Amino acid sequence: MKEEPNRPAGPAPGPATGVTSVFRRLFPQRADNASSRENRLAPWFFALVVLLKVGIGLDAIFNGSAMARLGDGIPMSTFTPAGTQSVISLFALWGASHLMICLVCLLVLARYRTLIPLMFALLLLEHLARRLVLHFLPIAAAGQGGENAGISPVPYGFLALIIIGLVLSLWSRDNPRGQASPGSGAI
Repeated sequence: MKEEPNRPAGPAPGPATGVTSVFRRLFPQRADNASSRENRLAPWFFALVVLLKVGIGLDAIFNGSAMARLGDGIPMSTFTPAGTQSVISLFALWGASHLMICLVCLLVLARYRTLIPLMFALLLLEHLARRLVLHFLPIAAAGQGGENAGISPVPYGFLALIIIGLVLSLWSRDNPRGQASPGSGAI
């Protein structure tokens, strides 16, 4: 087999595939607002998710006992005072981490909108990682027969919002199929 000496290394030029287009939307070359071509609903969904996440974070910090007892079904009344305080402290720390993530999200929303798809993907990854941890290390909850009677359906609704937002943010408004437009220099 003969190789062409003048052929540049890398993928062959041509229209972008769906995977390449998604990759370029997740990892844009420029992080700014000017080059953003996101779906007009994506920033609104992102703002809604961030607002909900701020609420969850503040609730975990200031109302951790009720959140643990009612939302997660943790039998707080069976703990010693030190155990109860430890659970409340862990919920407050979890709430603080929510707020730190929200600060980054607000920065992206205000200044770097081309990174909204990446932030949705990171929020989804963070949410799924917590679900995976809870699958292998479940919280012992109060309820009939050891069932998690107090588990809230809120995380599933939140997960749905993140997935819808991610799909919307990957859907370019000037090209509904997410394909690179002619002349964009996409490979």
